Amino acid sequence: MNTVTNRPILLLFYVLMSFLLSSCSAIRPSSNDDGLPILSQDELIRPYIKLGRIQVTRETYGSDYSLSPGIKAWGLAAVRQEAEKMGADAIMFPEVTGRVTTYGIIPSTEYCASGFAIKFK
Repeated sequence: MNTVTNRPILLLFYVLMSFLLSSCSAIRPSSNDDGLPILSQDELIRPYIKLGRIQVTRETYGSDYSLSPGIKAWGLAAVRQEAEKMGADAIMFPEVTGRVTTYGIIPSTEYCASGFAIKFK
C-alpha cells in the first residue's frame, strides 16, 4: 500500500468533514450584543409605536448539545435580527422558552423566542 497515493483521498476526506462540521454554525444568528437595545416598560420614556410581534422558533430532534447552554443568547440574537429587518429601534418584552416532547423514543425540543419590535416617534 502506497501512502503517497492515499494522501489526496485522506486530505479530501478531512476537508469535507471540516466543511460539514462547520457549516452548521453558519446558520445560527450572530451573537453580537451591539444590536438593538432590549428595553422594559419602565425604560421607555420616549413615545413609540409597535411595529409588530416577532416570534422565532427552532425545533430540534434528538439531542441539541450545541445550543442548550446558550439558548437565551440565541433567542435574543434571533429576535434582534428580525427586528433589524423591520427597521425597529428597540425590542421590548423579550421572552425565550423551550419545550420538550417525545415522538416514540426520539426527543424533540422546540425553542421559541419572541418580543415586540418598536420604533421611536
